[in-house]
Amino acid sequence: MMNRLTMEPGRVVQSTQGRDAGRYFVVLQVVDDRHVLIADGQSRKIDHPKKKKMMHLRPKPIVVNVEPQALENKHLQDSDLRKALSAHGLSLKAQNEQPHAEAAAAGADKED
Repeated sequence: MMNRLTMEPGRVVQSTQGRDAGRYFVVLQVVDDRHVLIADGQSRKIDHPKKKKMMHLRPKPIVVNVEPQALENKHLQDSDLRKALSAHGLSLKAQNEQPHAEAAAAGADKED
């Protein structure tokens, strides 16, 4: 029997749906039984976290230290989230994301 990872503040998750699919985030707060607030410190800052359905996230077995008091007192910074994700070898870019120039070049090849 496999243990399900719980959605808790500090849990590292990977988005599976939406334009941020493939990106890694940290859960900042559990809103209700279906939604959480997530941020990565780069595309989604702590001041403007993304509200996302839990069913669109894949939890990872990594928990970083995110205390509610640190969020309220502004002691947790975006750089802390970026460092935590990088320390675990998680890229801040989506797995299937291409830089704009490469995508344009790939599109030019298809026109021939």
